[in-house]
This record gives sequence, C-alpha cells and structure tokens, in this order.
Amino acid sequence: MSGTIIKLSRNTNNAPSCTVATQTVAFSHYNNISAQLPIDPKSGNIVADDIKTQAKQCLTNIKAVIESIDHVMDDVIKINVFLKNITDIDAVNDVYASFFQDYLPTRTTVAVAALPLEGALVQMDALISNGEGTTPQAPCDLIKVAKNSNNAPIFPVSTHTVAFSHYNNISAQLPVDPKSGEIVTGGIKNQTKQCLSNIKAILESIDVPFDDIVKVNIFVKNPVDIDAINEVYTTFFPDSAIARAVAYVPARSTMVVAALPMDALVQIDAVISHGDGTPPQAVEDRHGIIIRASNTQNAPINALSTQTVAFSHYNHISAQLPIDAKTANLVADDVTTQATQCLNNIKAIVESIDHVMDDLVKVNIQVKNISDIAAIDKVYASFFKGDLPARTVVGVSAIPMNALVQIDAVVSNAEGTPPKL
Repeated sequence: MSGTIIKLSRNTNNAPSCTVATQTVAFSHYNNISAQLPIDPKSGNIVADDIKTQAKQCLTNIKAVIESIDHVMDDVIKINVFLKNITDIDAVNDVYASFFQDYLPTRTTVAVAALPLEGALVQMDALISNGEGTTPQAPCDLIKVAKNSNNAPIFPVSTHTVAFSHYNNISAQLPVDPKSGEIVTGGIKNQTKQCLSNIKAILESIDVPFDDIVKVNIFVKNPVDIDAINEVYTTFFPDSAIARAVAYVPARSTMVVAALPMDALVQIDAVISHGDGTPPQAVEDRHGIIIRASNTQNAPINALSTQTVAFSHYNHISAQLPIDAKTANLVADDVTTQATQCLNNIKAIVESIDHVMDDLVKVNIQVKNISDIAAIDKVYASFFKGDLPARTVVGVSAIPMNALVQIDAVVSNAEGTPPKL
C-alpha cells in the first residue's frame, strides 16, 4: 500500500481475550470492535443464564474495550446484536439504552442459529468513531452527525443514520411502512422493496444519492427467498445515469438468519460514502472523493455485487463463498478446504488492489455448523503475519449454494481515493 497511516491494534485485560482476534483495530477515523460474548473477563466464564445479565455483560465488555483506548460509549457509531432467541429482544432493549447517555447509535439486530460459545444467548460487536485518527494523522475534533427522518420507520433503540468523517452507517431497515408502523403485506418482494425504499428515504433526507452506498448487508429468514430479493434489488441498483454507465453495484453480503424483529422476512442495512465529511472538515477539502469499485478475475465475480468498493480510507469486501474462480464451483465439502478458499478469494481481491491481508481491520465469518470454528481457526491465522483483525463469528441456518462457510472483510486503505485528503 502506498500510504503511511498506521493500523493500531489493541487489547485490554478488562475484556475477554481471544487468540484469533484483536479486541479493537483502529485505522484513520474508525475503530472496529470484535464481537463480545457475555463472558466475565476475570473468570473467563459466561455469566448467568439470563438474557438481561448476558446483554449487560456484552455491553460492559464493549465499554471496557472502548474506555481502554480513551473513548466513551457515545463514540459508538454502530452496534450489531446477535441473539439466540428473537423473543429476547425486548429484554435486551431494556438494558441497552442505559449504556448510552446522549444518543443511540445505528443498530442491526438478528437472531442467529448459533453463537460461538455454548450457553451464550447474545453477542454484540461495534464500530466506533476515532476523531484522533491514527499516526501520522493529527487529532481532529470531528463531529458525529446523527439524524432521523419521518419518511422511514423510527425505532426507540436506534438512530437512522450516524455520520462521522467520510462514512454514514444506516440502521437495519425492516419492511415497515413508516405511516402505519406495520410490516407491509404481499410477501418477500414487497418486503424487500420496502426495506430498500426506507434506506432511500433516509439517504434523501440527508441529501445523499442512493449510489453513494458502498456496502449492503441483507438478512433473510428463508434462503429460498434470495432469488426474489435479488429480483427486486436489481431495480434499485444502479440508481443514477452515472452509476448505470459503469454498472456500479455496492459490495454485498447476504446472511440467512433464524429470525428477524417483528417476524419480518428480510432486513437490510447499509454503509454509505460521505464525501461531504462532518464538521469541521472544510467543504473545499472534502467534496468529490471518488468511490473506487474493482473486480478481479482471480476471485468469483457476481453480477449483483462488486468485489471491493473503496472510499476514502476503507475498502469493503463482498462476502466470499468457497468458490473456485476458475471453475465457478464450490470446492470440496470440507470446512477446512472451504474456509481456505474463502480466504484465498479475499486475498486475491486484496492483492488485486495492491494491498495485503494484514491491511484487514475487520472480518465477519458465518458458519453452517458452529462446531467448525476450531477447524476454521487453524486455517485463519495462517493468512496473517501481523496483528489479527477484529472479528465476528456466528452460526447460520444456511449459506448460499449450501456452502459451509462465508467470509467478508473491511480493509484499511491508507492511500485513500482521489482527490486525496
């Protein structure tokens, strides 16, 4: 990579340690926090078998990591909540709000098939603002801009959009009609359209074009619905004449979940480029930053997503299945082989844009069988020479193409995208 901005990886003894992940990895103006299980860091054990106690421990662990790097909970931009039972959502919400004093971050909540430790009922990860930047950037008193729109459903546990520096994160949108507050009728296609319409309404409320989306995460209850979702998805992307001219589509990940809030069939969140930046970044210094989307023949190509989308100081990598790029087929039905293929695909993408695997700051892994984590971990560490990225692992009920594992990533991008800041 051509820049000199340094990735800063840190751990604290006040939160549970992990041999295959770093607790917090900062790069430029964001920190990525590894998923926290409800583990007491002193005993190394899961706390009581009670959802409120476990949710509090997850948030306490996140708070400990954040405070260890001289930040506060109100610096959180986004939280992902992974539940074992979707019916526990109200109990989690009761605990959740007490950890935030001035505002609520963006949020995505899903129920998954399994969590990495037996007895865990909940797991959470987080993304936080990092106004001081990382060396050699000078500290900057950047302002976090949090907004809601009446044209999308408002929920008491999250903010629609939270911008910081050159990115916006959008809370997961359910297929809820903002006027009625109810899930729309008509099945998966109508629900998908409503989710994407809600995201579009939020972006329009802050004068951001829909094609400024750099990453989309789709959470679907039934894998058989993916084709119908894709059919609707293509009517939203590309959105503008400029995007259509270059056939731009964002990076994307699709996760099959056990359940969604309000018994929805689909839920979608998004990461947005934010060329305007947030104050006190000067207008003349922040306009016109370019989204740089790239594919390589050395990894599987998908018409619905771009392999890597860079903006400013980050690259977002689409979820990689264990597909051999030459044959377009899944590799052998063995989790070690499949995990290796997923990581080789990510490596091929990263190297195609003149980066290395140690530039990864966050990795997300979905596994079909939670017991396969140990086998995956044996492969995983071999792909990194330096400090390991932050990481989140969940068990899912299904993966596209009946794969055993799927992996996506966020990559530091020290060189930025033109015009350089």
